[in-house]
Order: sequence, then C-alpha cells, then structure tokens
Amino acid sequence: MDHRKKALLLGDYTHPDWHPLQGVDAEISRIFHDTMTVQCSENRNMLLQENITGFDVCISYMDDWKGKVSPQQTAGLLSYVSNGGGLVIIHNGISLQNRYELKQMIGAKFLHHPAYAPLEFTVTAESHPVTEGISSFTMEEEPYQFEFGSFAETKILLEYQSEDGPKPAVWAHRYGVGRIVYLMPGHHVPSFAHETYRKLLLQAGKWAARYV
Repeated sequence: MDHRKKALLLGDYTHPDWHPLQGVDAEISRIFHDTMTVQCSENRNMLLQENITGFDVCISYMDDWKGKVSPQQTAGLLSYVSNGGGLVIIHNGISLQNRYELKQMIGAKFLHHPAYAPLEFTVTAESHPVTEGISSFTMEEEPYQFEFGSFAETKILLEYQSEDGPKPAVWAHRYGVGRIVYLMPGHHVPSFAHETYRKLLLQAGKWAARYV
C-alpha cells in the first residue's frame, strides 16, 4: 500500500505563455518521489472542490498571464486551502493572481522582471521548516519582482540581491488552516537541477502538505 501523500501539479502543456510544464513535471515528480505521488495536469477543472479535495497539496506552475481561472475554480481553490490544503506556487505559477481573490490569498502580485541572470540567494528565516538547513546559494534565474498586499501577513524566507537591494524570493504563510509557499526560482528545467533549490522545493512541499 502506498502511504505517500498526494500532490496535484497544474501547469500548461498545450499553450503556455512562456513556461511549459513539459520536463518540469518530471523534475518535480522526482523531487517528491519518496514523499508524495504527483499527478500532473493542465485541466483547470481539477481546481473544482469535488476534484481537488483528495490532494494534500496543490502545486501551481500555471503559465496563463492573459486568462483567468473561472469563479467556480477560484472558489474551489480558496475553499481547499482555507480548510487545510497546501498550496505551493513556483515562479510563473503566480499567474493565478489574475483572480483578485487568489492574489489576496497569495499575498503579493508579480510586477515585472529584469533579464535572466545569475542571482545570489540568502536565507532570511533560518528556523522555518521550509528553509531549515538551507545555505546561501547562487543560480541563474529570472528575477521576478513583486508588490505585496497591504493586508498580507506573510513571512519572507529567502531574498535575492538586485541592483536595488534585496528582493523577496520565497515567502510562506497560513491561510485559514491551510499553508501557502511561493518560490520565485523555477524558470525552466535547468532551475530544478540545482541541488539546493531541489531541497528547498522539497521542504516547501512537505511543510505545505503538513509533513512538518
């Protein structure tokens, strides 16, 4: 009997704007192999309450910056998280922000990004389960920049250095009785080959899914 928890990975195979799920799905499945089974899909109806309820964590790699999930899909995800589900958002997965309700739940919105470049990442909350045992590291990435909501109660766990000073790269908070983590790195398949980032993503998923 498989005692691993269940993760739902949502992204875009057919019409991604910039970040296809192909290849990334295999890397994420390998990262979580020992702790969770990962079901990969581009079907937004998986967010409906009757479909998402069976999962311990939802991972968003959705890359639809022009569209929106439906009101029913939005309600399903909001209910899922507020009632104890986990939500891990990777890089472009923050495109969920096109629904204002989801933007509020995430705690911030994507604004823009300078060019892809080597970035230096520094842990700002060493005692949090997501960043425990993580040292500073460097990797090439798209340096997303964000605006945080005035009502957001979130904790910045990791920052990267920009020309304008440190910028948030990973944050986490609770929403109702659910848990949310956002991770800025994850532009393409090579991002998921970085050993420190793999460990960070694994710990984010385990925290969101209540392993810790």
